[in-house]
Amino acid sequence: MSGQSDLFSNPAPKVPALVASKIEALRDQLNQWAHEYYVQDAPSVPDAEYDRVFQQLQALEGAYPELVTPDSPTQRVIGAVMEGLASVRHAVPMLSIQTETDTEASGAQGFDARVRRELGLSDADPAVEYVAEPKFDGLAMSLRYEGGRLVQAATRGDGEVGEDVTHNIRTIRQIPLVLPADVPPVLEVRGEVYMRRADFEALNERQREKGEKTFVNPRNAAAGAVRQLDSGITAQRPLSFFAYGLGEVTPADAGGPDFGTHYALLQRLKSWGFPVAPQVCIAQGASELVAFHQRLGAERDALPYDIDGVVYKVNRLALQRQLGFKTREPRWAVAHKYPAQEMMTRCEAIDVQVGRTGKLTPVARLAPVFVGGVTVTNATLHNLFEIRKKSVRVGDTVIVRRAGDVIPEVVGCVPAATDDAGRPLARRPYVANFRMPRACPVCGSSVVREPGEMNHRCSGGLFCPAQRKQAMLHFAQRRALDVEGLGEKLVDQLIDGGVVHSLADLYRLDLARLAGLERMGEKSARNLLDELEKSKHTTLARFLYGLGIRQVGEATAKDLARHFGALDAIMDAGVEQLLQVSDVGPVVAESIHTFFAQPHNREVVQQLRACGLTWEEGAPAEPAAQPLAGKTVVLTGTLPNLSRDAAKALLEAAGAKVAGSVSRKTYCVIAGAEAGSKLDKARELGVPVLDEAGMHGLLRGDR
Repeated sequence: MSGQSDLFSNPAPKVPALVASKIEALRDQLNQWAHEYYVQDAPSVPDAEYDRVFQQLQALEGAYPELVTPDSPTQRVIGAVMEGLASVRHAVPMLSIQTETDTEASGAQGFDARVRRELGLSDADPAVEYVAEPKFDGLAMSLRYEGGRLVQAATRGDGEVGEDVTHNIRTIRQIPLVLPADVPPVLEVRGEVYMRRADFEALNERQREKGEKTFVNPRNAAAGAVRQLDSGITAQRPLSFFAYGLGEVTPADAGGPDFGTHYALLQRLKSWGFPVAPQVCIAQGASELVAFHQRLGAERDALPYDIDGVVYKVNRLALQRQLGFKTREPRWAVAHKYPAQEMMTRCEAIDVQVGRTGKLTPVARLAPVFVGGVTVTNATLHNLFEIRKKSVRVGDTVIVRRAGDVIPEVVGCVPAATDDAGRPLARRPYVANFRMPRACPVCGSSVVREPGEMNHRCSGGLFCPAQRKQAMLHFAQRRALDVEGLGEKLVDQLIDGGVVHSLADLYRLDLARLAGLERMGEKSARNLLDELEKSKHTTLARFLYGLGIRQVGEATAKDLARHFGALDAIMDAGVEQLLQVSDVGPVVAESIHTFFAQPHNREVVQQLRACGLTWEEGAPAEPAAQPLAGKTVVLTGTLPNLSRDAAKALLEAAGAKVAGSVSRKTYCVIAGAEAGSKLDKARELGVPVLDEAGMHGLLRGDR
């Protein structure tokens, strides 16, 4: 008996100290990430990493319920009121909904099974009716109307208390300030403020033009705009809104609406002038939820705004009330995620790839990670300056993004790793451990970076195997040697099959070898050989352009041919001599000189000559008068009929230098729609401002 007494008198086992420490560290980490996301609008880790750690905390608290505290991230909506904005206590809390991270069909099926179980339904009972909606990646908002007028707009905050952002929300044109007469006396509309992708790209373009900080993604741009103290800044950022629910509403017996279903509620919101997502639909049972998830997933990358999943809600409001809530989440709704488009992994090495145009692109070799629906092992780092900007080193933990068919890229470096207990480790000062090679890893030619350029390039040009296809297609195009029939598929066959290795090999092709290629035949082969023979008789300008020298377009090639008269004179010219050509500046001169300084490129030219390519040469022609010779012109904004490149080409052909910034030496500014800071600078300095019509007048010499 004494042993039995001892057994029942023993206290419960103590919680291991390491578990308690781990739980505390996870809470601290989640709170820090939430502060970055909700308050600073500058997340340091992807959503998937937050979800992973959140689920880890949930599992530990489930195993040790005695350690659950009311302030745990699992027990409340994480958020905070931004300093400088007034706080608003929500009459009806803005709670979040459960996230289903199982991105397969089983995620929807599991939610339907839980709902049916909670409602006590058997397999013989009819399907539950749901409303399926997109899950927007924006900022949750509550709009309060009294007497049909917008009186307050508040962010979610911590779910109980949010921020008063009424002054900013009034700038969003999609949000009605006054509602029709049939609305209840008190109406709180809940929805999402977001930024369309096109508006986000335009915003970042304006930021770049002004030399200001660009935004990482549309969600953070929208959140930062909403929470400005100055509504003038918000008004400059194009925000949009979708409504998806209600908060406080005057009860039905006091003039409020009496809805039977969530879908009817959404339709009423539309009739009152609120935008509702066009994809919203009714779904019967799990099978239709699965179909909606798959259909919207296929359309996801084509949508004009970002979504990271879909939301399912039980349609009948009476059933919603019956199901109720659990802690911080409704039992009648779930957010069904798509595969994460951002994930964390380790950068194990950085290699360099040489593209078709000679551009050297650093590529991160990654520990395999499942992101965007596929396993990713490589991701682009774009260029050396992006590596430095993002502080990426071999051995670092990085964030990788893949959306749709877009090439995976490293978007950032995780600022702090954690130890085994989840405590942040201090990050070392950034010291680069990668350098761009000085020689091309494919052909050994010198690697160059032109002044003002972000990218390094192989100078091998015609010789570099990585550039052969692009060089051949450029050489054969209509404005160069004009070899009709030499298209991309044929060039692929010729090079991949080892039939040709250089431009000169094109002129050594025979009928039998060509006719034996896929989809050629004797007639097509003979036609191509005729085209190649015809192309041997060309002009110096066309030949120069066909060589594909960086920075040398058609106009520059013509200027070079006029100025020097002969190819050898161009090949042997120094930078100072090249600068004497009217259309050639320091960058172009250096590019031409570097190209012909490579023995490989000279060898290709000699081989082409040996194959019979000829053109007329002679004394240089007298330079034509140019109406804008020596003048500096600046372009800004969007012209009605000309692209930026087309306008620049016209101005340069007239002798102008097209600059990127305005100074007192600027001759004039050509301004189009949405002109930015350059227009302001011109007005400040008294520099003449012309529109597109005025530019054409300049080109005619009217001024």
